[in-house]
Amino acid sequence: MVRCELELTEIKLFSFSQDLFLSSSSQHTHILIHTFSHPHTYTHTSSRSHRHTHTHTHTHTPRGKGSMSVAGLKKQLHKATQKVSEKVGGAEGTKLDNDFMEMEKKVDITSRAVLDIMTKTTEYLQPNPATRAKMSMMSSMSKIRGGDKGPGYTQTETVLGEAMQKFAAELGDESNFGLALIDAGEAMREMGEVKDALDMEVKQNFIDPMQVLHDKDLKEIQHHLKKMEGRRLDFDYKKKRQGKVTEDEIKQALEKFDDSKDIAEQSMFNLLESDVEQVSQLAALVQAQVNYHRQAVEILQQLSSKIDDRVCVSSSKPRKEYTSNLPRVDFSSPCCRALYDFDPENEGELRFKEGDIITLTNQIDDNWYEGVINGQSGFFPVNYVDVLVALPH
Repeated sequence: MVRCELELTEIKLFSFSQDLFLSSSSQHTHILIHTFSHPHTYTHTSSRSHRHTHTHTHTHTPRGKGSMSVAGLKKQLHKATQKVSEKVGGAEGTKLDNDFMEMEKKVDITSRAVLDIMTKTTEYLQPNPATRAKMSMMSSMSKIRGGDKGPGYTQTETVLGEAMQKFAAELGDESNFGLALIDAGEAMREMGEVKDALDMEVKQNFIDPMQVLHDKDLKEIQHHLKKMEGRRLDFDYKKKRQGKVTEDEIKQALEKFDDSKDIAEQSMFNLLESDVEQVSQLAALVQAQVNYHRQAVEILQQLSSKIDDRVCVSSSKPRKEYTSNLPRVDFSSPCCRALYDFDPENEGELRFKEGDIITLTNQIDDNWYEGVINGQSGFFPVNYVDVLVALPH
């Protein structure tokens, strides 16, 4: 719950508050308060007659925001004492009615919901955490330098489209795949622009109003609840000390508590009764998504139609036959294919390269063939070739 966010340091002051308020000597109380307010400016000397001499060496300075009067200090110590007695000692404080507590519970849930949904919405629109972190850093640097906000979030559709268009350019206009990539890349670029528009619309009509609700209305309610809890502790502290505290002081503390409770209750009531504003903001989020998906469908349908047309055009074109640059082999006469390069070492030997087709004219012996290639005839080793059509016996 939001109620009573008391500082831990107040609890630590409990033992000190006992010395301050349970002391039987009012003069000792005055000394303790003065010493606490001016810890380095109080001098206490005692004589045989037990007279006290007070030497003030401080200088008065204007009270700043952080300073606190003696009365204010006493009140804070009252609250700390009461808080400790409830938490540690089991003392029972003034109970709030069920309606108030139910409203406080709903406001607390609303506060947590607004904060978490804002975070999750940003993650939904910008899913890459590394890119978000980079954007945040660049935005901070731009603010320091007094420049613009920096580049926006790079949509994944935009990144995909850029990759498609890059390779389409490398493939060229003669490639069907390249031409199709141009169409797809342009569509992805348009999708990225539509996604940017979604981001802007959701931020303006959903996230920003939610942020205002969190920073203004909900924080104001938290302030009222905290103030009410402080006054409740003050009232319970004084009520517990009836006889030591005047009836007027107790009555005044009760009136202040009731006033604060009424203000807090009214602010919570107004928030919960006007939640139609939050419903309207949620409707704006949904409508922005509807607009985005409608435009995305239109872009993708147009792309699908273009791709289908390219498939039809490509399928209707006559298929080209592959033409090899290698010389045609006449298998009607004896021939062989060279397995390795052969460089003649003796006159009459035939030079050829790996892969050449050689026409066989004669087999000299088990180790040598005679053949013709490119109009040249000569001898070559049997183990340098693979016979395709054998010589007749």
